[in-house]
Amino acid sequence: MIEKMGDSSDTQKIVIIKYNAGNIRSVTNALARLGYEAEITGDPDKIKEADKVIFPGVGEASTTMAYLRATGLDEVITKLKQPVLGICLGMQLMCSYSEEGGVDCLGIFDEQVKKFQLPEPNDRNVKIPHMGWNKIANVKMPLFDGSLEGEYVYFVHSFYVAMGEDTAATTKYIHPYSSALQKDNFYATQFHPEKSGSVGERILANFLKL
Repeated sequence: MIEKMGDSSDTQKIVIIKYNAGNIRSVTNALARLGYEAEITGDPDKIKEADKVIFPGVGEASTTMAYLRATGLDEVITKLKQPVLGICLGMQLMCSYSEEGGVDCLGIFDEQVKKFQLPEPNDRNVKIPHMGWNKIANVKMPLFDGSLEGEYVYFVHSFYVAMGEDTAATTKYIHPYSSALQKDNFYATQFHPEKSGSVGERILANFLKL
């Protein structure tokens, strides 16, 4: 049982999906700073029974999709009805297709993941991956609130999702792209809220309140 510290009335089961991707532990630490505990698990039953599910990760799309399909987690994730938050690679895997390895993904969002291209082949003023702090704009509820418009969050990625009907926030690096997506009970951020200081904590808190 997952319980918010100091408030026994707010008891949630929070699960972080365990799969062959890195950087999962930092999400656990971010939740702990908010007063929540989360279980890291790849158990389909525990994932299905959770009140909130977080699908984070850093890694390569095609090998990760192969793992999800081999373990059956691909079908588990797409059928979830509770609030689900994808982070970084998690967001990209929730799209329909990724150029990283040329792989079909989960198809929750009808968007494709594309590789950043330099404006000029030898442009040394722009670097890939996009790494560091950048601002979010055109934010939409309920994951964001109006006070988060224009705030800075932390990114590390070489691939991006173009803007579409599910775009919930935008960021400009080389060109504008979707820095967050939302459709039904599925939410996703390209940036790392767990590494984005107080702004990221507010975004995670908004998700936990859904």
